[in-house]
Amino acid sequence: MPARVLILRAAGTNCDAETAYAWQLAGAKAETIHVKRLMHDPALLRAFDVLTIPGGFSYGDDISAGTILANQLMQSAGDELLRFLEGGKLILGICNGFQVLVKTGLLPGPGVGSRVVTLSDNRSGSFESRWVRLRSGITACRFLPPGVMLELPVAHAQGRLLCRDDKVLQSLIHNHHVCLTYAGTGGQPCRYPDNPNGSDADIAGLTDTTGQILGLMPHPERFVTTFQHPLWTRRRVEGEPDGLTIFKTALASLGG
Repeated sequence: MPARVLILRAAGTNCDAETAYAWQLAGAKAETIHVKRLMHDPALLRAFDVLTIPGGFSYGDDISAGTILANQLMQSAGDELLRFLEGGKLILGICNGFQVLVKTGLLPGPGVGSRVVTLSDNRSGSFESRWVRLRSGITACRFLPPGVMLELPVAHAQGRLLCRDDKVLQSLIHNHHVCLTYAGTGGQPCRYPDNPNGSDADIAGLTDTTGQILGLMPHPERFVTTFQHPLWTRRRVEGEPDGLTIFKTALASLGG
């Protein structure tokens, strides 16, 4: 029986359809639900194996990116979210969804401290839309094969991950929360535009200590078929598209 994925949408979410398609292509059964349904009945979560918060601009990012949706989730469904994770289930936050997970405190998670990282305005002061190279870390993250190079697109204005201080940054690194980093040609540490937003330590994605939660700024749902890559007519893609690999890796960890 395929894994069931809940994709949460709210006013301003605009990547839910693509994300549902990506999960379905990977072999899951995806259902899109408005956040108000979950607020009314948080027990809806119990029927699903994966919660996904997709990209977009939830509530117009009017206060700060992801804050309103994060508050809605924690106030109405916080206990169910913790029960969901205790059951070994998975949570994925993409772009605005990553911002939401940071604002809830689910990332980086217990042991690091509450709200010690944030996702702020890109250092360039501009909306960045480009393809980037990424390296996955050696972590417990159940969405990512460890130590591989990936290529995915980004599209965000507030993707710069900042730590409260160097102590927090070192904690993220040493405790294996950093599961995805931007990489230059050949995989080395990079500058703009390879790091499109100026994130501390080139961080593109975080996981919690269990590996059940992944938040990332790049969009894996935008590279699940060969034809989505801008060079698809000029170079041969070896293996499956990198975005699809992320969704399939998560399902494999569930036994799906």
